[in-house]
Amino acid sequence: MQALPLALLAFVFYLAAASWQGLTLIRRVPPRDLLVRGFGTLAAALHLVVAGGLLALEGSMLPGLSTSAVLVTALAVVVLLGASLFKPVLNIAAVLFPFAGVVLLLGTELPTPTSANGMTPGIAFHAVSSALAFAVLAIASLQAILVGVQNKALKHHRIRGVVQALPPLTTMERVLFEMIWVGMALLTLAIASGFAFLDNMFAQHLVHKTVLSLLAWLVFAVLLLCHYRLGWRGMRAVRWTLGGYIALLLAYFGSKFVLEVLLAHS
Repeated sequence: MQALPLALLAFVFYLAAASWQGLTLIRRVPPRDLLVRGFGTLAAALHLVVAGGLLALEGSMLPGLSTSAVLVTALAVVVLLGASLFKPVLNIAAVLFPFAGVVLLLGTELPTPTSANGMTPGIAFHAVSSALAFAVLAIASLQAILVGVQNKALKHHRIRGVVQALPPLTTMERVLFEMIWVGMALLTLAIASGFAFLDNMFAQHLVHKTVLSLLAWLVFAVLLLCHYRLGWRGMRAVRWTLGGYIALLLAYFGSKFVLEVLLAHS
């Protein structure tokens, strides 16, 4: 499979969609959701083709660092496109789409390890639920950043530019917590399936991933509980969301980076 030409074409579509949405945010062009979704869908389709090819080439029970990054960003784009049909989240495309395109280009050029190990149905379920949880919570973290920007701007009575183009703060926060609920459900499935189907979640090469995943789950659980019991919102919710996602980021990619980059070259 000639992955690079497909990745380049996907990057062009991503850039076109993100550019229009970015210009919409700064109120230079009118909103064109259908245009942004159209280019985004074309890019996501090519992205998924490349991700599938990398997965087939790697043939591993659990994908490596570069393949995981390509797969997760593809899923994040698909989730965002789907969610944008029902929720006002398309503004996130201005950041997510170019990032996904860059990750795709880098992923096609980085070496892909191969393995003779197959993927059992249980391991496949764990891998998919983990990737989906990471993708949904990635979108939630970007939403949290927008909420933080909007919150600070409103406190200082600065309602021009990007903030003026965003939905009301109450809507933004409601969507944020809905995303966290979905991400938490997927993360719970991922952790439970890991304990059920992996030989030893606390084996030496998985202990950091397991501990950090559990820490991320705990952070999001505390945030949701305190939001509904104590009314946590605003910048506190933003900080806890980003803190939980950083722990998840370290769990998902940190362990792969250590195993595939640091230890492999030590």
